[in-house]
Amino acid sequence: MLSQTTGYAVSALAFVAAAGSRPVLVREIAAALALPPPYLAKIVNSLGRRGLVTTQRGIGGGVHLARPAAEISIWDLCAALDDPAIQARCLLALDGCSDEGACPAHEVWKAQREALWAFLKTTSLADIAAFEARRGRVPLAHGAAAAPGAGRPGPGR
Repeated sequence: MLSQTTGYAVSALAFVAAAGSRPVLVREIAAALALPPPYLAKIVNSLGRRGLVTTQRGIGGGVHLARPAAEISIWDLCAALDDPAIQARCLLALDGCSDEGACPAHEVWKAQREALWAFLKTTSLADIAAFEARRGRVPLAHGAAAAPGAGRPGPGR
């Protein structure tokens, strides 16, 4: 499971992706998704420092994705926010658990972790924005997140 911070980031940036090229204010995102505005502002700041979004203050300002939504994976957000889901840890939290000295849960957890990582690496913000638009949770701007394969995970993303 992803941390609350990463979950908020996924939802917020999918909202930004759905807006197309229109800048989106943090308070607009927070209100639309029922997220705490100060916490969301900190997340956006952190993502800006890591090059995933750009922000501009003032009239006409807001949050923009730094690259196309189809090129930003959930894995990218996890890495930027140091999410525990992408850390190779023992399921049982046992010291010394590794391929060479495996705990009883190692093989099962390793397979599950690899499947999760594959999903995170191949699912983009465009996929999440398309999903949320189908649910009516975000208004999809004309042409937003409309990259080939948007709405479904695919290899190489």
